Amino acid sequence: MEPEVHSNFIEDIINEELAEGKVTTVHTRFPPEPNGYLHLGHAKSLCINFGTAEKYGGLCNLFFDDTNPSKEKTEYVEAIKSDIEWLGFKWYEIHYASDFFDKIYELAVKLIKDGKAFVCDLTADEIRDSRGTLTEPGKESPYRNRSIEENLRLFEEMKNGKYADGEKVLRAKIDMASPNINMRDPVIYRVLHAEHHRTGNKWCIYPMYDYAHPICDSMQGVTHSLCTLEFEDHRPLYNWVVENTGVTHKPRQIEFARLNVTNTVMSKRYLKKLVEDGMVKGWDDPRMPTLAGLRNRGIPPKALKNFCEEIGVAKANSEIEVGYFEHFTRDYLNANAPRAMAVFEPIKLVIDNYEGCEEVETDVNPNDPEPKKRGVHFSKEIYIDAEDFSVAPPPKYFRLKPDGLVRLKGAYVVKCESYLPDDDGNVTEIHCSYLPETRSGSDESGIKVKGTIQWVSAEDCVPAEIRKYDYLLKDAAYPGQDFSERMNENSLTVYHGFAEKYLADAPVGESFQLIRKGYYKKVVEDGKLVLSEIVSLKDSFKK
Repeated sequence: MEPEVHSNFIEDIINEELAEGKVTTVHTRFPPEPNGYLHLGHAKSLCINFGTAEKYGGLCNLFFDDTNPSKEKTEYVEAIKSDIEWLGFKWYEIHYASDFFDKIYELAVKLIKDGKAFVCDLTADEIRDSRGTLTEPGKESPYRNRSIEENLRLFEEMKNGKYADGEKVLRAKIDMASPNINMRDPVIYRVLHAEHHRTGNKWCIYPMYDYAHPICDSMQGVTHSLCTLEFEDHRPLYNWVVENTGVTHKPRQIEFARLNVTNTVMSKRYLKKLVEDGMVKGWDDPRMPTLAGLRNRGIPPKALKNFCEEIGVAKANSEIEVGYFEHFTRDYLNANAPRAMAVFEPIKLVIDNYEGCEEVETDVNPNDPEPKKRGVHFSKEIYIDAEDFSVAPPPKYFRLKPDGLVRLKGAYVVKCESYLPDDDGNVTEIHCSYLPETRSGSDESGIKVKGTIQWVSAEDCVPAEIRKYDYLLKDAAYPGQDFSERMNENSLTVYHGFAEKYLADAPVGESFQLIRKGYYKKVVEDGKLVLSEIVSLKDSFKK
C-alpha cells in the first residue's frame, strides 16, 4: 500500500523561505541521544528529518546528543546507525555534541563576559523551588549578581574539577519574571564527574541540552531544526542562545507532534527497565517497539516508512491505534510474502482409502502479477491443527467434525469416519476417507464444502517452534495507568508443531504467510526451525 502524498506545515514554511531566498539548501539533522535504542516513535522523526531533506534535494546529518555521559554508550551509537541504515536513509555527515565541547565552553565564557551568565550555588531543588509558577514570577538567585571576574574564576574551577556533582551550576541570566518558565535563568552547565564514551575524562562539566543543541545546529549549518512538540516552549531559549552567543549561522526550530501508539511502550527509560529486569530478552526482542525489535520481528522497513508517511505531520499530539501500524505491515506482506502451511497443535489424520503419495500444487503468492505454483508433498498420513477438528462443534462450524466434509488446502475433500480419544477425552488421531474426484485444480465432482484447512504431510514435515506474540501493554484493560500496571505478562505463546519442508529449505529471515494463521519470519536457533510471528492475518482496522 503506497501512502497518499501529503503536504504539511513544515514544507509550507520551507517553501516560503526558499521563495524569499532566506534558504538555498535545506539542511536538517536527526538528533538522538545515545542512551538507548531507537523505538517506533523515533521512526516518525527519522522520516520527517531525512524525508524533508530528500524531498528538497538537501542534506540531513546524524547528530548524537551526547551531553549526558552517565547514560550513554557506544553500543547505542552503533545500534542507532544500524537502525537508520535498515530504514534505507543515508546521512550526509555524522556529528556529536562532544565534537563541539570546546566551542560550547568558549561561548559560555563569552556569555559570562557579556554579563549574561553566572555561577550559582543553589541546589537543583532550590533552583526548582525559586523558579515560580505560571502565575507567579520566580525569585532571583542570591548569586545572580556575582562579578564577571568571580564568575569566570568559579566556572574555570568547575571545569578543573574543584567541585562535586551538583555543587555549582552555570545559569543563563535572562528574566526571572518571564511568562515562559524556561527563560527564568535556566541552567546551561552542570558539574558531572562521569567518563564520556568519546572524550573519556577530559571534561567534568557538561552543557545542558537546551544550551548545546542550538549551538551544535548552528555549527553544522542546519537550516531547520525539526523536533517534537515538547520543545515548543523551549524555542524562545533556543533562539536566545543563537542570538546571544553570537553564532554566525542561525537555524530555525520547528516543532511537530510526536508519535504515540496504543498498546506500545514509547518511553526509552521504561524500555531500558524492561531489558534490565529481564521481562524481555533484550532491546531487539520481537515484542519490543524498538527499531531493532521491529527489524528482528520481520517488519518490512518499507511498511514502516509507508505508515509514517501516511500519518503525516501534525501540530497536535494524538494517539494512533496500533492496528493502523499493523495494517500497513499486513498490506505489504500480503503482496510480497510467499504462502506456506504449518500446524501449531498437530493431530494426526489418517486417510484410510488413500495409498502411496503424490505432489499437489499450491500458489506461491496469489497476489503476484504472474502467480506461480509449487509442489507440496501429499501422503496417507498428515497432520492438521487441533482447532480444526471438533467432536461437538458449535453452530456454523465449517471445519472437520464427525461425518463432516472439509477440503485440505490444494488437495482433496476428506470425510471424517472416526477418531481416537485418549483417557482424558482428547482426540489423538482422526481417520478419514478421501474423495478422489475432488482433487484441487481438476475437481469436476460438483461437491461443495464450506471449509478449507491447512495441513502438512507426516512423511516430510519438519518440527517447528512457533512463537506467537501479544502486546506488551494491555491498554484496553488499563487505560491511563502506569506502564508497570499495564504490562501483559502473557505476551509470548510458544507452540511445538510441524511445518512444510519448504520452510526448512527457505532462507533464514524470509517472511511467509502461514495459511490461515498469520505472517511469520523464519529463524533458526541451535539448528532448529523457529517461526516467529510478524503480524496476525486479522485486520480489524477501519480506514
